[in-house]
Amino acid sequence: MAGLSRSVLSLRRAGGLLALLALAGCSSLQTADNAFLGVITPYRIDIIQGNVVTREQAAQVRPGMTRSQVRDILGSPMLTDIFHADRWDYVFTIKRTGTEPQRRSVVAHFKGDALERLDAPALPSEREFVASISRTKASGKSPQLELSAEQKQALPRPPKTETPAPPPMGAVRSYPPLEPS
Repeated sequence: MAGLSRSVLSLRRAGGLLALLALAGCSSLQTADNAFLGVITPYRIDIIQGNVVTREQAAQVRPGMTRSQVRDILGSPMLTDIFHADRWDYVFTIKRTGTEPQRRSVVAHFKGDALERLDAPALPSEREFVASISRTKASGKSPQLELSAEQKQALPRPPKTETPAPPPMGAVRSYPPLEPS
């Protein structure tokens, strides 16, 4: 009976040792980017927050503009503070898997209802911004957005219909006059 309890005890110790080794091994199978065995990675969503303010938009804003004019050009500010009523903050952040996080901040300072100055350090142009968030490799060529004259000529022409539309049909009613004569 004592031999049986020793073998059960040694089996328990061996099982515990195997469990500890398995747990220690699991952590060493993950890489720095949380990939299991370097192959399976968890899905990470893109986190995009705030207002994109480009160089072209900032160039349209001039000192002396009203708050509503600034809002029309830049959009609604992401942060307005009741303690700093003369300051609007436009913050943009994007976090994507496989790319460096981006953060840009533009601050509009007002004096009363008029814009005093716009702090906008090193903003990208619209093309640079699109290239920075694009998932495809930039080939240097922008996508074609309009048809050329030759492509427009190659389009099939719609068939011409010369049959007039039938006259509207419906019940013809006559009503008595509203006021007695």
